[in-house]
Amino acid sequence: MLDVQLGELGSGSPAGVDEALELVAGFDDALVHGFARIGEEPAAALSALAGALAASPLGDRIGESVEKVVAGSIGDEHLAALAGGRAALTGAVHDALLGSLDAALGRTRAAWEAAPGTGDHPDNLLAGCRVWLRELAIVGWRGVDHDVVSSSDQAIEALLAVPELRGLAVLLDGLAAELRASCPVSTMEHVPARRWADLWSRALLLSQSGPWNGGAEQVSGRLLILGADVHEHATVVRVQVHGVFEPAGGAPARLVRTSVAAAKVDTIVGPAVWRLMGGHPVLLGALAEHRTLEITDMPLLGGGDLVWHDDRARAGEEADPFATARVQLGAAVAAPVPPLDRHPVRIAEPVFIEGYTVDGETLELGGGNMLALDLDRLPSSTPLTPELVAASTACLGLLHWDGGRWTLQPIAVQATVKKKPVAVHTGDWAMGPTDPKVVKAEAKAGDAVAVLRERAGRLLRK
Repeated sequence: MLDVQLGELGSGSPAGVDEALELVAGFDDALVHGFARIGEEPAAALSALAGALAASPLGDRIGESVEKVVAGSIGDEHLAALAGGRAALTGAVHDALLGSLDAALGRTRAAWEAAPGTGDHPDNLLAGCRVWLRELAIVGWRGVDHDVVSSSDQAIEALLAVPELRGLAVLLDGLAAELRASCPVSTMEHVPARRWADLWSRALLLSQSGPWNGGAEQVSGRLLILGADVHEHATVVRVQVHGVFEPAGGAPARLVRTSVAAAKVDTIVGPAVWRLMGGHPVLLGALAEHRTLEITDMPLLGGGDLVWHDDRARAGEEADPFATARVQLGAAVAAPVPPLDRHPVRIAEPVFIEGYTVDGETLELGGGNMLALDLDRLPSSTPLTPELVAASTACLGLLHWDGGRWTLQPIAVQATVKKKPVAVHTGDWAMGPTDPKVVKAEAKAGDAVAVLRERAGRLLRK
């Protein structure tokens, strides 16, 4: 039974996961204090990293890089090798976890295929990025101040001007924003060493030329939506839609994702964030009305992400996401994971569970097994609430691995409210809230998006 298999996932980590993460933690601690003056303990942590990877294809390069860094000779190639070694460890942890999850779900996953092409970009722009990342490694997080953060501005601005490098630019901008908000880091009681090292390592690897994301193929067919994951931050909102794609021509169904995003300010919160994505009416309409989407010549990246073009899609017939999950989710082929996305924190696998009971923030499954609920991920822009989850008997959700355990983030539930069956999805308010109380509250508060757009237009006309 699926519920029993999922419950058994929580009984412990696969062999070697804890040991690999200890090596990663040692590297991260060394990065906290910086590589300018390597002490005995950080040197031992770097040597342990090199020892663990000695038999791998990276072994010689990492061993040499550790020797150079400990000796005080810190070059871009040495830092890239260390970042690669760290990524290899987190990637191995990711593969072990995802492999155990696929086995529990009985899910087939396609193999990753390297894309043709070099992925070359202007090296001067990438070099400017690497200069700042090298400075961070030398001073360490404890040595970061406003001057160090500000030195990234020119490199980020140059990267933003190149469409192919905007992903790297946004990553660097986000890291710089977090560091700026934490300055001076030397006064912080606790440094988020794992998170900042994750961002630093990924940025350093992306700043090397290479076809990291794989190629894209043009696909046509029918997309059946399972649900949406809404990410809200002070300056951006992103909606990631999970679904089952049926290719034209009868090829096997595939699990895919697609995302749309918009910049925002921190005063735009709750259901109002959906108005920022008005440029995607076909996708948002399908979310709100639970319809299929007929897509034509849509780019599909190697990792299973559709590059969304609203003008290449049209709404189809109504399709209940729970019916889609019951009939097709188990047989759909999962997408491979691109090399740089092989990290435990990026696991978000759609699953369907029913016949459980809810005890606080835990699902009680069959056979005495349990699965933790991650209710902190429920966004304020949707009608899905912890109370509805508690009353539910069926759930569409995303499985994450967080803090050494598997957790389930609900994205849709079937529940009984006032003796009536209801189905609630995170995308139900994609075209505007449907709850009369929320509509009234929004009307009273005013349309913040419209006000800000009007003010921006007035400024541009001056």
